[in-house]
Amino acid sequence: MVAGTVTAQEDTKLTVQDSIKLNEKIKTDNGGDRNVMLNASSNSGPRDVNIGLPASVGGITILENDLPVVYFFWPELPNKTWRQSVSLQNTGLLKMEDLATNMGDLGFAVNSYTQNGTKDFKVKGSLSGSHFGWLQGDINVSGPISKNGWSYSAGAFLNFDPSTYDVGFNRYEDQTKIFRAGVTKFFKDDRGEFNVFYKYADSYVNTNYAVFEYGPNGKASEIPGFEIGNSSYYVRDGKIRFQDAVSGDYYWGAFDGRDNTNRSHTVDVFGNYRLDNGWNFKYTTRLHLAKASLMYSIPLSIFNATGADGYTIAETGQAYEGNVGTQLGMNSPSIPTTSIMGRFSLNKQIKGHDLSLGILEQYYHVDKYHSNRSLFFQTVEDQPQRLIGPGTDEYGFYGYNSSAEYFDGTENKFSVYGTDNWKVSERFSLKTGLMLRSQILNGNYSQTPRSAGFTMQDAELTNINDSYFHVAGTVNANYNITKNFGALANFLYTEENGRLESFSTAIPPSVVKSRSPLAGVGVFWNTPYFSLVSQATYLTKNNYLNRFNLVNPVDETETQQATIFYNIQTLGWTTDMMITPFKGFNLHYLITLQDPVYKDFSFSAFGNNYNYSDKTVLEISNVLMEIDPSYSVDKWRFWASFRYFSKQYANITNALYFAPRWENFGGINYQYNDHLGFGATVVNFLNQTGAKGTINGAELINDASPYYGQVLTGSYIRPFTVQLSVNFNF
Repeated sequence: MVAGTVTAQEDTKLTVQDSIKLNEKIKTDNGGDRNVMLNASSNSGPRDVNIGLPASVGGITILENDLPVVYFFWPELPNKTWRQSVSLQNTGLLKMEDLATNMGDLGFAVNSYTQNGTKDFKVKGSLSGSHFGWLQGDINVSGPISKNGWSYSAGAFLNFDPSTYDVGFNRYEDQTKIFRAGVTKFFKDDRGEFNVFYKYADSYVNTNYAVFEYGPNGKASEIPGFEIGNSSYYVRDGKIRFQDAVSGDYYWGAFDGRDNTNRSHTVDVFGNYRLDNGWNFKYTTRLHLAKASLMYSIPLSIFNATGADGYTIAETGQAYEGNVGTQLGMNSPSIPTTSIMGRFSLNKQIKGHDLSLGILEQYYHVDKYHSNRSLFFQTVEDQPQRLIGPGTDEYGFYGYNSSAEYFDGTENKFSVYGTDNWKVSERFSLKTGLMLRSQILNGNYSQTPRSAGFTMQDAELTNINDSYFHVAGTVNANYNITKNFGALANFLYTEENGRLESFSTAIPPSVVKSRSPLAGVGVFWNTPYFSLVSQATYLTKNNYLNRFNLVNPVDETETQQATIFYNIQTLGWTTDMMITPFKGFNLHYLITLQDPVYKDFSFSAFGNNYNYSDKTVLEISNVLMEIDPSYSVDKWRFWASFRYFSKQYANITNALYFAPRWENFGGINYQYNDHLGFGATVVNFLNQTGAKGTINGAELINDASPYYGQVLTGSYIRPFTVQLSVNFNF
């Protein structure tokens, strides 16, 4: 039997009802942004935010100066041009309703603002490291240039992270360099400011997998010779052979070279000016140019080979028998992308109304995006070796470009929006927002089937010429029944169709409008010792697309690809509280009960009809908890963060699942004086292990027992890690 793989999609998230925590009725010290940057998978970016729907492959949306750091996450992932840094003046979590009315998108976002010039000379920075050899340096210098209001700011972020394992072919898993520099002009009488900033980013980030044995009750156990989180499942030499889908040339891609490195240049012009009539004019514009490269090796399956099967180690020619891993190599080499964006808004306080009106323009061009693909075999061990086997070429590869992707063209989004935060009375407040968006797609793609050896030289092009109109809106109401107790209600709605990336394969995409209404009702209660919010929510989204590689449950040799469209519905209930029983101590507790299920999920395969409506959605827990105690005394602060995820289903029949898991962080901070502080953070101090994802090839399995004892691959949480930091501010 062929064992499947567990996808690497990261799934450490908050909850759909986390907007409760961000409500101004809860009296926390920036509690809404608590622990967003604590990622249990890596140091490279913020954790995802769970909204009860499958997470985006690109993770949480990241904004800088009110514009997305990348127009679209593929092929340029946000963490390759943005990191949490002292060169950012502040960073916070944008509420769902604000993302809907400001961007027209569903979910949460991290919003950040560039550190602009300062009227006084300032230096701030940090130096961080771990016992695995991680080293990160971060510094920003700012100060005045002249007496007529000009100032400067410049910073550098350098990250060298070997992660927690040795890949063998390179020192670092994540090597990122980001530089910012710019000038600020302050206008007289505090009328506003004008900023021009340049950012250069150079980054490669790799993604590792773990190998483990699957057992009853969703348990994942280590196998001999492979430690979860401390062993590498990258092919030992770090190289994969591809055929370029555009030129047809063969080449070797390297995980630590230009084939996996993203380089970008960004120019931001932003600021504000207070007009004579009291309106505040705010603007931010961006030119973003990138050469985006991505390279991945994704596990597809693991099977056992005997000596008679004819596998040999590519480097030595030695015969091999044992577990064999099937890998899919993917590479998008140096794809040129251009983004031009601008946001212009006016806001003013008029009696009880806080009004804002704005326009948002986003232009995006991608030049001949293509993803080259190849398949290969490797041994199943720490630092695997490439294998030559039946059907491979002399280098050990086969199926070149049998699933290659290609598209080319432009997207343009133009939006107008407005919000009103209205204080109706002392007891009642109402926040409303509306965005209208026009989206235009122009370009080309190919419907030529992707058989082995596919290149665009022999393909026919099909034009892309689509346009869509979207509406997004929010209504949030709070009513104080008493001084400290009240009710809240909210409604959010977004729409989307397709984008250029939807046309990447030979199959014409469905661009039916996807609608996402979300509604919630709840209560809040504040006292001197605790603040509590409890809310029930309903969320649904239609027209999801998934392509399953199905295996016949009665004949494992028969496979079939099925393209399935379906809907998802989520019911949830969250209670969020902050407890302060005595001076210096805080306890944040969040619990979510949710029931994300498939709707209208039916298809035919192998001569049978299947219907999995009302089955629980893959990879999403029904119970989520977050427990965050902290205690401050004198110059010391002690803190911890515990996150609980109940079991997550690994196939659409819900027969296979992964056991519940905990993720945990803890730390101590010491503020020596106003200028110098020290910190120690321990990741996974309880030394938990856990697997998550889906098991390919098992979509139609109703009996989990044949998978017990099988070797699988999947993503994992970081092992026990000690991190130290020093922070300075002068």
